[in-house]
Amino acid sequence: MTTITGARTRRRLAPYLFVAPFVAVFIAFSIYPLIFTARLSFTNWRGSGAAEWVGWDNYLYLLGNEGFWSSIANSAVLWLLIIPAQLVIALIAAVLLDNAKLKLRSLYRVAFVVPFVTPLVAIAQVWVVVFDQNYGAVNGLLGLVGLPDVGWLTTSEWAKPTLALLFVWKTTGFIVLILLSGLQSIDSSVYEAADLDGAGRLRQLWSITVPLLRRTIMFAVVLQTLAVFQMFAEPFVVTQGGPYGSTTTAGYYLYNHITRADLGTGAANSFLLVILVMALSLGFVRLLRAKD
Repeated sequence: MTTITGARTRRRLAPYLFVAPFVAVFIAFSIYPLIFTARLSFTNWRGSGAAEWVGWDNYLYLLGNEGFWSSIANSAVLWLLIIPAQLVIALIAAVLLDNAKLKLRSLYRVAFVVPFVTPLVAIAQVWVVVFDQNYGAVNGLLGLVGLPDVGWLTTSEWAKPTLALLFVWKTTGFIVLILLSGLQSIDSSVYEAADLDGAGRLRQLWSITVPLLRRTIMFAVVLQTLAVFQMFAEPFVVTQGGPYGSTTTAGYYLYNHITRADLGTGAANSFLLVILVMALSLGFVRLLRAKD
């Protein structure tokens, strides 16, 4: 009887024992840091010594700080420069790569993915060299056709578009893969029926492909919104947030608090950024449901 009871107990405990390592790691590396950061955001702490409780002062300071709102505005402008253009490019590329008749289709797919898997710092260093105002290849080509040099990374007018171009070149392959997975879930009979009705390729793209990919496109938009507002490495390597703070993104502004050891304000900044991104994501989801 004791043996049977012990076996039943082990069977009941087995599922919990299997998931216990994951739960322990999740609590240690996700839940605890989240709780610690939340508490830290209400304190003034420089990394050592006792933390001074300041209540909502860090949040009030950020909400009234011009630099914080400027970083949000910079990220918003980058979002407008990146997301629409990237979606159009990725959609066209995905439709072309989904065509079974396309020669060297596998090669083209690999070509789109290579920038995404290439280390970002390496790409950013290439960007610094290619877009250098004095010795860069881009200005060299402009000089060949009689056009003046452009301060791609040294003027407020061109720094954001140059940074946006880097982001598009780096991450578009990932969006192409997401859209390709959505395209492959569309039944080919839908297109065959459209062909019988005399619909052309552009008409099919706009009236069939885009509506059926709506959820996939919205998923890509949410992912890229998170990435744009968290953007750090690109401005850190390419422009250091300049010129004149024009490329200080929300992620880079958060980093500035860390370098000054202002950890309480940095924690508050991170929570405000999370709230903003969550609000944007929920807005996209509600927009999707409204379309349904």
